[in-house]
Amino acid sequence: QVQLVESGGGSVPAGGSLRLSCAASVYTYSINCMGWFRQAPGKEREGVAIIDRWGGTNYADSVKGRFTISKADARNTLYLQMNSLQSEDTATYYCATNLSPCTRNARRESGYWGQGTQVTVSS
Repeated sequence: QVQLVESGGGSVPAGGSLRLSCAASVYTYSINCMGWFRQAPGKEREGVAIIDRWGGTNYADSVKGRFTISKADARNTLYLQMNSLQSEDTATYYCATNLSPCTRNARRESGYWGQGTQVTVSS
């Protein structure tokens, strides 16, 4: 089965940058939909960014122009480069694969999900 482990979270001042990584136990990125999601306390899960099997991407309006999702198929790794971070970006970030449908509104019961990594942005 597929196992995902996120890393790269932490605390950063507003305006700073972080790069999140998601390592998969098996090769899936060339054929499966991948994405990053986040959830803040008291709020619903939000689809942050999606990348499809062809490398096409889709971003939430709140992060467009600041975040970049990418993948390294040969390394079984998914990335989220986060620049110009804002306090509103504070959340637990999760990576997922084999999402269905391949959108930011993928079914929560679909695919495989990591354990999450915390991102905290101070004003």
